[in-house]
This record gives sequence, C-alpha cells and structure tokens, in this order.
Amino acid sequence: MAHRPGNHASAAYEEAGGAISNASRLLVIASCIAAIGAMFYGLRAPESPASVIPEATPSPAVGIVAPPAASTPAITPSVAPLPSVISPTSSPPPASSITVPHIGIVVGHWESDTGAMCPDGLMEVDINLDVAQRVVYSLLTLGYQADLLKEFDPRLEGYQADALISIHADSCEPYPDATPPASGFKVASVEDSLAPEEEKRLVACLAQCYAARTGMYFHATSITYDMTRYHTFYEIDGQTPGAIIETGFMYHDREMLTQRPDLVAQGIVDGIVCFIEGETP
Repeated sequence: MAHRPGNHASAAYEEAGGAISNASRLLVIASCIAAIGAMFYGLRAPESPASVIPEATPSPAVGIVAPPAASTPAITPSVAPLPSVISPTSSPPPASSITVPHIGIVVGHWESDTGAMCPDGLMEVDINLDVAQRVVYSLLTLGYQADLLKEFDPRLEGYQADALISIHADSCEPYPDATPPASGFKVASVEDSLAPEEEKRLVACLAQCYAARTGMYFHATSITYDMTRYHTFYEIDGQTPGAIIETGFMYHDREMLTQRPDLVAQGIVDGIVCFIEGETP
C-alpha cells in the first residue's frame, strides 16, 4: 500500500513540471522501507491477547448464539482441555464386553425317530418338540441366544455354548409294581465329564427348579446309562456343560406333559437361568 501513494505523487509532480530533490526521494524511499518493515514485523511478532481481533463472528441470523463475551474463558489452542465427560469411569463399556448367554436345546428324537410311543399313538418326539420350542422362545425373550437342535444335528459336533440341555420324556409303560411309582422326572450329565463342577451345578439347578415349578418327584433310581452316556455329550465341545432331562413318564405324567407343557418348559427355563446367573442350589 505504501508504493501506490508514492507513485501517484511522483506522477503528479511530473505533470506539474516540478522535480523532487534527491533528498526528498530518499525520504520517501526511507518512509516506504520503514512502513514495509513495520508491516512485516507486525506479521511475524507474537500476538498479544489484548490485540487479537477475531477473524469472523457467526451471525445470529443463522441460528448460532454466541455466549456473552464476559463469560467466555480465554482458551489457548495448544492447551485446550478435553471434555470432562471423557473419563474411564463415565464412558460406556465396549460392545465386545457384553456377553449374551448362549444355550443349546436338543429336541430328543427329532428328525430321527418317534422315541417312546403310547398305544393310542402319542409319541415322545411330539412332546419333546412342543416343550423345547417353548423353552427356546422363553430364552429368546430373556435376551439369550438359543439354538433349537435336532437329535443328530450336524451343528452338535464341537458345539460351544454356555450350556446344552437335551429334552426327552420317559416311557409310556404303566409299571404297576414299580417302587417308587413310574412317575416324576430325572436329570443327568455325562459320567466322565471334563467340566464336572459346572455340570454338577447345571444338574442341580435343573432338578431343583423343575421340581419347584412342576411339583414333580425326582425319580433318581431310574437314571440309566442311556442318560449318563448320551451320545450328544461326546459330540459337543468338552467344556460345554451338558445335561439331559426326562420331563416325566408318558403314562403316569401324561396330563402334565400334554396339558401343561408351558409349566414343563418354564421349569427348564428356571433351571437354565439359575445356572447362568451363578446360583448354587
């Protein structure tokens, strides 16, 4: 900006026929150099907080309301503080730390055979499927991950979950001389468990909760090798706690199994929740 007034003045003098002395020229040049130096020094000199002029102020017309100048603290850009809400105690846990219980429910004899059968055509597999579907539905409503599995489901090979329960019903024979009577339920796990403490607690939770919900008797004397050596126990991952439950005898407990499948299913769900929540019956 210092050059334009100097040039303009020089032209004026030439039009008027005058000549500027060498001393005057030197004075003008010196003034220009001084002005340029002052401007350059102003650009390079450290800014003083008192002389900083904001580049632009947002217009209230666009909906941005600036806080009052008196209450706005001066913030040096190099030391701007982090928001106080970012702290180890207040930040939410990462999604990967939230564990959803995973349960496998095997429908005894499903897609394999009928299982036990009554003279009138009532089949064990139908009872098992009805109860198992109710169990899976209840677990899903609780926020669990639940798989409905066939008797020989290919997914069972190396299956990993928090627990696996295979649902069956007992025979339709009357056993008139049985002592105790052929009525009630039973629960068992594999005899050579790789997770004995977990499976012991799973069996205890199922037995206690199922008895409490249904009022049925635990028929421990009728537990067989078919239960403790159940094939599925040798297919799933060794660290997956597994149990098999016989929900009742199809002859003496027919009414409970066919008329109250919701109660039967809820007894199993109660046992699963007991186990997942770490309760000790």
